[in-house]
Amino acid sequence: MAASIPFGVMPDGTNVEQYTLRAGALSCGVITFGGSLRFLQVPDRAGKSVDVLLGFDSLEAYRTHGKSLGALVGRYANRIGGARFPLSGETYTLAANDHGVNHLHGGLLGFNKRVWTVEDAADSRLTLSLFSPDGDEGYPGNLTVRVTYVLTEEGLTIEYKARCDRDTVCNLTNHAYFNLSGHDSGPVGDQTIQLLADHYTPTDSLSIPTGEIAPVEGTPMDLREPTPIGARIDEDFPQLLQAGGYDHNWVLRGELGALRPIARAASSKTGIAMEVLSTLPGVQFYTGNYLSGIPAGKDGAAYDRRWGFCLETQFFPDSPNHESFPSCVLRAGEDFSHTAVFRFTAE
Repeated sequence: MAASIPFGVMPDGTNVEQYTLRAGALSCGVITFGGSLRFLQVPDRAGKSVDVLLGFDSLEAYRTHGKSLGALVGRYANRIGGARFPLSGETYTLAANDHGVNHLHGGLLGFNKRVWTVEDAADSRLTLSLFSPDGDEGYPGNLTVRVTYVLTEEGLTIEYKARCDRDTVCNLTNHAYFNLSGHDSGPVGDQTIQLLADHYTPTDSLSIPTGEIAPVEGTPMDLREPTPIGARIDEDFPQLLQAGGYDHNWVLRGELGALRPIARAASSKTGIAMEVLSTLPGVQFYTGNYLSGIPAGKDGAAYDRRWGFCLETQFFPDSPNHESFPSCVLRAGEDFSHTAVFRFTAE
């Protein structure tokens, strides 16, 4: 049985718990608020345990920081332009919680801000569930979500499952911020990133996709070979300038539904490398451009701009409004079933 400890109390009196999973030399902590990954300990090249996730020591910090550190995100992760979308002949209006005009990460009270229910807790496995009623944040249908974290000696697997009684849109991810040199080690610019993607989706000034699927060839968005994160991040390239760095969706190779490698990151300081696999068509690579000003992190770490990076496996941002993008529609009675895997080695 996974060990649990109290992790604070919500304003309405709901208790929040932290569960610790263990497998070989790896361990990770999950809090029920947001289903958030709080720590992930993996061995470096010398066998020393390194926490590679940004996180906080208090529930209050998680409740107030607004950056979704380690959280499960839905009903629709990332952005929906104009805070509305058409589906089955109707237009659904959502909270405009991003720049006052767009919808972000499920709205004002997205899944990242709710207390999840523990369905099952074993030594290396934790299943959480959440019910999202019809009309929740403007979305249609009663949606039931189950997410299972599975820790193995190789790494962490996240299994996402959902079902709805009406046609809806569904896009679930985890918003973990990684720092493979250690959560308190500073900026990630010298760590390498590789994305197995030949195209990306350019955005407007508010990070809403234009609908174009553009080649990465000849641009700073070309991360097909291992590249230091900071090597080209500040180049005079419009997409980088308007986002303050990398904060874009890459179009992944391979078929929707097939679990395949999509990314690899590594730190030369610790020797820790992370391979990411996914069944989804896109990944948001975000370099923590707006981390400044958040509360102090674990053990008082002074997290700041670009101290972590995210690899959010996903359907494309704003896909409900772009027929040319892979469909994120979840039909009534059908299953949303997708997987993300984070494998670790030390070199």
